[in-house]
Amino acid sequence: MYPKRILVGFAITAVFFIVPSRAQDAAKGKLAMAKTIKCTFPLMVVGTWSGDQAKAEVKPSKLVLQFEDVNADEGTARMEGALGGTYDITVRYAGGYLHFIQSFLDGPLYTTTILEKQTTEGKLKAMHSRHEFTDFALPGFTSSPEQYYGECEIVK
Repeated sequence: MYPKRILVGFAITAVFFIVPSRAQDAAKGKLAMAKTIKCTFPLMVVGTWSGDQAKAEVKPSKLVLQFEDVNADEGTARMEGALGGTYDITVRYAGGYLHFIQSFLDGPLYTTTILEKQTTEGKLKAMHSRHEFTDFALPGFTSSPEQYYGECEIVK
């Protein structure tokens, strides 16, 4: 009878360790398990300074970003650059937010945050920020802080 109690005790203990990990994975949702995510941002705000005064301008945008090999558990992803090259991206998932953080060696910082909140079309709400500044503007390049608004879809 004593060995039977030990076996039952082990079984109950195992349940306590297995169930919470599966429950945590389910609580993360499909966003935390995504491997490829494509985002489109049709609206942007460009910020700058006129003398000492900050100002912002809302503009249309055609920005498309695709994150590949996303691994929220390891905190990694990749992104192909528009002008070629591949970027390693830092990933963080917490409480329904999936963050992609891209820090460049020459100073700029880009972040993309995808919310586990659906749009009316079933995609996920997202925002993308570019923290960058140059003294002159070059068409097609980021020269002032930018904030983009749009949506993302899980490709796989």
